[in-house]
Amino acid sequence: MKILKFGGTSVGSIESISTLINILRDEAGAEKPVVVLSAMSGVTNLLLAMAEGAAKGNEFTARLADLERRHFDVVKSLLSIQLQNPAFTRLKIHFNQLEDLLQGVLTLRELTPKTRDLVLSYGERCSTLMISKIAAQYFPEALFVDASELIKTDSFFGQAKVNTELTEMLIRGFQKENAGKMLFVTGFIAGNDEGQITTLGRGGSDYTAAIFGSALNASEIQIWTDVNGMMTADPRMVKKAFSLEELTYTEAMELSYFGAKVIYPPTMIPAFLKKIPIVIKNTFEPQFAGTVIQHHCKPSNLPIKGISSINNISVLNVEGSGMVGKSGFSGRLFSLLAREQINVILITQSSSEHSITFAVQPGDTERARQAIAQEFELELLAKKLEPVMIEQNLAILAVVGENMKETPGISGKLFHSLGRNGVNVRAIAQGSSEYNISVVISSNDLAKALNAVHDAFFIQLTKTLYAFCLGTGNIGKTLFKQLNAHAGFLHDNNGIQVKIAGISNTRKMIFNEDGISLDNWESELQEANEQADLSEFIARMKSMNLPNCVFIDNTASPKPIAFYEEVFKSTISVVTCNKIGNSGSYAQYKTFRDTARLHGVDFFYETNVGAGLPIIRTLKDLMNSGDRIQRIEAILSGTISFIFNNFKGDANFHDVVKLAQEKGYTEPDPRDDLRGTDFMRKILILARDSGYALEAADVEIQNMLPKACLVAESVDDFYAALKAEDAYFTDLKNKAQAEGKALRYIGKLENGKAAITLQMVDESHPFYTLSGSDNIISFTTDRYKERPLVVKGPGAGAEVTAAGVFADLINVGNPLTP
Repeated sequence: MKILKFGGTSVGSIESISTLINILRDEAGAEKPVVVLSAMSGVTNLLLAMAEGAAKGNEFTARLADLERRHFDVVKSLLSIQLQNPAFTRLKIHFNQLEDLLQGVLTLRELTPKTRDLVLSYGERCSTLMISKIAAQYFPEALFVDASELIKTDSFFGQAKVNTELTEMLIRGFQKENAGKMLFVTGFIAGNDEGQITTLGRGGSDYTAAIFGSALNASEIQIWTDVNGMMTADPRMVKKAFSLEELTYTEAMELSYFGAKVIYPPTMIPAFLKKIPIVIKNTFEPQFAGTVIQHHCKPSNLPIKGISSINNISVLNVEGSGMVGKSGFSGRLFSLLAREQINVILITQSSSEHSITFAVQPGDTERARQAIAQEFELELLAKKLEPVMIEQNLAILAVVGENMKETPGISGKLFHSLGRNGVNVRAIAQGSSEYNISVVISSNDLAKALNAVHDAFFIQLTKTLYAFCLGTGNIGKTLFKQLNAHAGFLHDNNGIQVKIAGISNTRKMIFNEDGISLDNWESELQEANEQADLSEFIARMKSMNLPNCVFIDNTASPKPIAFYEEVFKSTISVVTCNKIGNSGSYAQYKTFRDTARLHGVDFFYETNVGAGLPIIRTLKDLMNSGDRIQRIEAILSGTISFIFNNFKGDANFHDVVKLAQEKGYTEPDPRDDLRGTDFMRKILILARDSGYALEAADVEIQNMLPKACLVAESVDDFYAALKAEDAYFTDLKNKAQAEGKALRYIGKLENGKAAITLQMVDESHPFYTLSGSDNIISFTTDRYKERPLVVKGPGAGAEVTAAGVFADLINVGNPLTP
């Protein structure tokens, strides 16, 4: 025999009830299942609201009429006309009784726990009566069963305790008397010895199914709900959550206790004792296998089975010197809470015995505080205890799984993923069974924490990076194009998904935590109503509180630099091609590095020096491996490299500079390149990364331009002056050619001193053969002394620079990145 329990959404509409009937037709064989039913979705909450409102003097008639109409509409749609009147009559009796009951509450302005249970019972009684009548059209043996006559409890209204022995005897006797019948049983409700209605707690319909399953030694208990089984996390907050094929009773109890709403925790107890499998199925996708909860599961390679959460709890901290070494203190505290019927969700105690921290539901907070104040009044007066400290707006996140037992690294992975995303842990609890590690965090961080931990443990899924991008010029546009083109490759080969959650230029900005489409981002940005505001952009990025968040600065503006430290402190990594930040004051450079390290985030700026060339990473790898830099020589301006590589033969300097600008290699004003300012910033960053605390003024720059070119008032005037100085540049070219040498603008770092000079190099020099807009850098170190390590390649252009930003972004998502 099987027990089939259908939840509120499964009986919540005409369509879902029709599906329920089809499921029963598939399941009904020679042995009829027992069907346990919840109230229609939302009805229990509505009944409670009407009762509590009536106790405050609020009218309930309109809502009661809507509730009655909802049930009648189902009867009209799914029951044959000739069968409708008996159903209407029985339902009308229930609604009349409910109206009288609510009127009594309204008159007395009082709602006792006993009356509340009686009011709530009408949800299950009406839905079960209605569905049993509908089912009788297909199953003539259908029989409505009021569980309050069979499930016997104590008189603790709201969460009654079942008299198991008596209940099982009554159920078995009833089933024997009605052999061959298909029983439609009211979930959630029970009765005490006086025949008064009690309830089994919210979610108690699952418990009803388990009680019947245990009493009748069912082969299986099916819980039909609106999701595909138990999932690895709450799918409302973790979009990548997936269904679990199977769980042990222990794992399922841990997950459900810490907030997994698919199944009610006490449900497992009767099934566990009888080793009856529980199957979680989806009414709206009945072909899906769902999740099987059973005594033994086959071995799994998952480190954990799931992540559960409770998103609103309060934490109370009791501390004081009077607790240290005081036997029986914990017993007094928790006995007191038990007497007050306050459920303690989580407990943790310091090893010094100086404090005990525990979590409760927010509604129990004040009662707990007052009870402790009364119980320990003398200790508080004697200053042996401090007044109870209360923290609210907190949440619990718990990782659960039997594979956690004796598996090293689970805690490390959990806390690394939380710390990496700036989630502060307020309290920690782990049982000796090692099936569960629970942490208390801010409720504001719960969604971010769930997603970060889910990405960390379920490595077969893609890791999502959320990027917020400033700048939509050539580099920004090219980066979006590259990300769009390589999304599939990243997914398949790196296990990474990049979502652009925010874009801003100097005019407009847009946000979307589900990711802005890279197919039409330009039109979306252009049509946006939100005007660009850098401080608001940063504030929105922080408030969205997304996991694995990256701020990308693709501008050449000093304005974003002012926000870098704030971004780091928000536990957000920074990727930038903007050289201004790292080439400002040394104090600023050091602050960025120290703040990023302090908050456990990345600061990647490979493109600050060599566009897409791995110069910064090569330097860091050399130093991290213990090598010592003796000398660095470099040509780090793709613009100047292009100019001197093409300034030969009959070419004149004016035309070559003009060509470089037309190809997009230069800044809008070419003098920004030719006066060496950009080059200086790059060599300064290299010097600082090599360990030297240099300022910009410490870099010696040989000016290659005549004074007339430098003082020209406009770019046009500059080109005119450049043309007028043609003889100066032609002399330089001719002299170099006559000596068989090439003109090169070279930066050098040696013995803590940096200089950039115009040199003539012969063919023995590694920079002699440079071509196009290539950059080149030579590292002479203790290990690379006789033959320096050379890195060479394109040093200018949107494609290679965007590729460098792309690589830095992916390195943020790479767990192997140092």
